[in-house]
Amino acid sequence: MESETKIEGFKLDVLREVANIGAGHAASALSQIMTDCRVMISVPDVKALRADALLKLFGGPDTVIVAALMRILGDLPGRTALVMSEESARMLCDFMIGRAPGTTTELEELERSTLAEAGNIIGSAYLNALSDLLDMMLLPSVPTLVIDKPAHLAAQLDLETEQTVLCASTAFKFPDREPERTLNGQFLHLPEPASLKALFDAIDR
Repeated sequence: MESETKIEGFKLDVLREVANIGAGHAASALSQIMTDCRVMISVPDVKALRADALLKLFGGPDTVIVAALMRILGDLPGRTALVMSEESARMLCDFMIGRAPGTTTELEELERSTLAEAGNIIGSAYLNALSDLLDMMLLPSVPTLVIDKPAHLAAQLDLETEQTVLCASTAFKFPDREPERTLNGQFLHLPEPASLKALFDAIDR
């Protein structure tokens, strides 16, 4: 079976534009709370994947990943998740808290709260952009942080094998750092099946 779902290209183009608008707003918000550096966020690619392809996307079965999860309430129920490697998550904590790169070695309460806030900012910015486009009400829940292996994350998300997941590659760049730093992650939009149909019906209008 193919890992990518057959979704018309123009629909993914619309979602790519929404993701980029959201990324711009999220970058502005993150830059305001960072004391010593700016952040730029780009979305080089958006794909529609089958849920069972996520394990390959996140690396091997023993890879530890960090995910900030939020439920989507309102007209298009579902979930979002900002996912990155543990190494990238630690580096993001350094930048957001104002530490020297490499300072964070453990993800304790402060670091977990920081990463949850990053997920909240990015997820909320995406949902706001999507809400504006579709003229629908989309409300994020309080974020939950998960640090675990990919299979355990997939189990927590309770995904069906063939469920469609919208996956936006997300690159965080810090131009004020010497050398310039880039962190990579994945932003996932996991609409419920009925929400996915309503989403694409609204895009078609």
